[in-house]
Amino acid sequence: MAVTKHGGGNSAAAARSARRGLFNALLDGVERVGNRMPDQITIFMALGVVTLLVSSLGAWMGWSIVHPVSGRTEVVRDLLSREGLAWVLGSVVSNFAGFPPLGTVLVAMIGVGVAERTGLFAALLKLLVMSVPAALVTPTIVFAGIMSNTASDAGYVILPPLAAMLFHSLGRHPLAGVGAAFAGVAGGFSANLLLSTLDPMLAGLTAAAAGTIQNGYSVHAAVNFYFMAASVPVLMLVGWFVSEKIVEPRLGRWDPASAPAGAETAGFAPLEPIERTGLWAALAAFVATGALIAWMVLPENGILRDPGGKDTIGRLKPFFAALVAIIFAVFIVPGIVFGVVTGRLRSDRDAARMMNQTMAAMGGYVVLAFFAAQFIEWFKQSNLGLFIAVGGAEMLKSVKFTGFPLMISFVLVTALFNILMSSASAKWALMAPVFVPMFMLLGKSPEAAQAMYRVGDSCTNAITPLNAYFPILLAVVHRYLPSAGIGTLISMMVPYSIAFLLAWTIMLMGWMAVGAELGPGAGILYDSAAIRAAAPAVP
Repeated sequence: MAVTKHGGGNSAAAARSARRGLFNALLDGVERVGNRMPDQITIFMALGVVTLLVSSLGAWMGWSIVHPVSGRTEVVRDLLSREGLAWVLGSVVSNFAGFPPLGTVLVAMIGVGVAERTGLFAALLKLLVMSVPAALVTPTIVFAGIMSNTASDAGYVILPPLAAMLFHSLGRHPLAGVGAAFAGVAGGFSANLLLSTLDPMLAGLTAAAAGTIQNGYSVHAAVNFYFMAASVPVLMLVGWFVSEKIVEPRLGRWDPASAPAGAETAGFAPLEPIERTGLWAALAAFVATGALIAWMVLPENGILRDPGGKDTIGRLKPFFAALVAIIFAVFIVPGIVFGVVTGRLRSDRDAARMMNQTMAAMGGYVVLAFFAAQFIEWFKQSNLGLFIAVGGAEMLKSVKFTGFPLMISFVLVTALFNILMSSASAKWALMAPVFVPMFMLLGKSPEAAQAMYRVGDSCTNAITPLNAYFPILLAVVHRYLPSAGIGTLISMMVPYSIAFLLAWTIMLMGWMAVGAELGPGAGILYDSAAIRAAAPAVP
């Protein structure tokens, strides 16, 4: 076990003990509150019922608001009236089928699932981490963790034991390796150099919420791509600094001889020669797929270009519409090639089985999507979302709480909310219908609101006791430090969360101050006055 550092006396030891007691009590409180929260499905059901009741109350009291774009007076609609109930019952299927992220996520996950189940992601992560110099192991692990969010849960399962083993073999504390890996995987969840399944999932919810203010507002999957790609090196450097300057010194010196027998290789199998061959074949397939996509996008007469578009974004509209299919292709083609070369795919039945297993694992998401879809559509149909957004925007303007203070506050609120509800899609389904329209009325684009949300949502993933992967992390930690508990792991991750939150928020505010695009065609500002001027006159 670790050799702990000695304090300067009994008083210092007592103070540390008191701080640990207070911290553990706080963690216990968070865990108790989180565990007592109902299931996310129940939350959406309850919010749906509240929406029905409040819509009836608002209609009875005559609540109304002037639409900031059309200029029309909009009233709160009673969903418990005869006509309202008929709509509620008659739209159940259409609400579910039209839930923005549902189809996009399922399509993308078919490709991701095949690449994961053939072992492609695991082999890539092993190759990346095992092939770097010892001095660069820490930043490489953080980088691999950040990039692994395209690979479903492979980052959580593969990287922590691999990082612990590497640190142990280098005479460094294995828990520091676990911390670096978990910081990248969980804390850097939204950042990536590639598009992941999270991008279309959030974009669909953002577009639906933006429609409250501007009907037909389009949000493609890559609207935050520039910012999230630029975030990767920033978070990698921050994670590197925190690991080697804060976390590892705090853990103390590690004596490799004290590790339990077999701990250094537990749960880890090195790359086999056939896997290396498979990786080369998968790389060739990836390059070929990328070349085909480039052929369809780059030429002026390309299949995924619109010659009639007014500008670059307009001409690339077919490409953005095809992004989900592209994500599907760039994962499934290399995944199948890797599986065939390594012998893990022996027939088309094996590929079909992997796709079926992936969809079976998505069952919980599909059920959640059903109830989330009902709540979102009821909230929209009742006009309560518009009522709250307009009223909230006017209130914030009246007290002059706008600009950077408001944006920073939104990031912090999201980060705190994430400690109690870790699902990114479930939280955004709750928050987007109110905050996206509100930010639009305050002059910030839906894409900017989504970027703020993603920063807050990611940073505290590593310190919520409700993270579904904590048991996996604890199992790895127990191989080297059997006495460790959930408090040990969270206390180790707190410096990462604080550093990520500070650095990423500062970066986001700087990005917005400069006014750079967050993604292709995705600006920071939204001019509701210009949209209103272009809207048809109110009869």
